[in-house]
Amino acid sequence: MAPTIRALPLISKARNGVGAFILQCKRMELAYCDFGGSSNGMKRFIERDLPKFAAANPQIEFVVHPRPNHHPTIRGLYINGREKVVCVRNMHESEIIQKAQLLRDSSGAKIKKSNKKVTSLNESVRGVFSPYHGEQFKI
Repeated sequence: MAPTIRALPLISKARNGVGAFILQCKRMELAYCDFGGSSNGMKRFIERDLPKFAAANPQIEFVVHPRPNHHPTIRGLYINGREKVVCVRNMHESEIIQKAQLLRDSSGAKIKKSNKKVTSLNESVRGVFSPYHGEQFKI
């Protein structure tokens, strides 16, 4: 009788986001004014769309607080300690949803200027490929 071969169970370990997606935005603060006209869209967003948006994103903590005599803002706080603030003055609720999605999908990192056409963690030894370089294309 041939011996049975058993496979060893392999349990993968999560290593700082490798193999699993970790949303960078951990908290969103929505500020509005109760009586200011520029906050009408924000108040409608909070009443109608925020419950659906919060239910779709349970990993984000949402904080809503009044801020009298100021324009409405959305502040995104990220796991790297940075924050981004977007003023949503006089915006419609559909535009505010887009701004909230922008903050949700953002990484919180500073915007860096890049002079290279291709950015990579591993630089190529041969350089960027171009079909116009090589022996067969010389005239």
